[in-house]
Amino acid sequence: MTTLARPKRNVSLAVQVSDQMRELIETGQWPLGSRIPAEHQLSAELGVSRNTVREALRSLVHVGLIEARAGDGTYVRADSELSATLDRRVRRSSMDEAFEVRSMLEERGARLAAMRADATQLERLGEFLSARDTAREHGDTAAYVEADVAFHDATVAAGGNALLTELYRHSAAAIAETVARSTDVRQRPDAPGLVRTEIDELHHALFDAIVGRDPDAAGRLAAGLIEESRRLSAQSVAADPAS
Repeated sequence: MTTLARPKRNVSLAVQVSDQMRELIETGQWPLGSRIPAEHQLSAELGVSRNTVREALRSLVHVGLIEARAGDGTYVRADSELSATLDRRVRRSSMDEAFEVRSMLEERGARLAAMRADATQLERLGEFLSARDTAREHGDTAAYVEADVAFHDATVAAGGNALLTELYRHSAAAIAETVARSTDVRQRPDAPGLVRTEIDELHHALFDAIVGRDPDAAGRLAAGLIEESRRLSAQSVAADPAS
């Protein structure tokens, strides 16, 4: 595990400190959502003043990597500047825009996955799909959303395009929101679990197309899946105007 090192004196101390903190965030040693050490602890470990630490922290707050919560501490908000920038932009976007971007990324990702996914990646896709089905049957919405997002993330990752995968992963908040919205109208009124609908069939058909190495079908099914998710989301909003 990387530890903080005392900075060199011939370079701006605050810049060196912020660079080290950025590395800890980007490598996951300060995980997303975690609370980072207090100023006095960082100051002692680094051998610099608290003012220097405070300046370094302010620079990371400015780019959106961390956020200070009054009376609670400072937390990791994003794991890269790209993620922070996209998160801010997504929060200003409409749900329709989020669906459109998701469709473009996933359609291409699915096509590439059908051409490039290896056996291990296909196995993981199957596991996420199974977990999604189980969560749906038990009405565990949180687990359902988690498994659904993991399935789509793994699909894009299986395409082997690192930049596409990174862009997709940094849009995760918006993607999870679209998935959650589409579950609202599928709650069973008389029993646990979510109603099985066309969107579930599309997930399985997409998986089969990827396994069958059919990029055209995979792309078409991915796009159709997003359109069905958009329809369910719109239905959810119509049923609850306050949302």
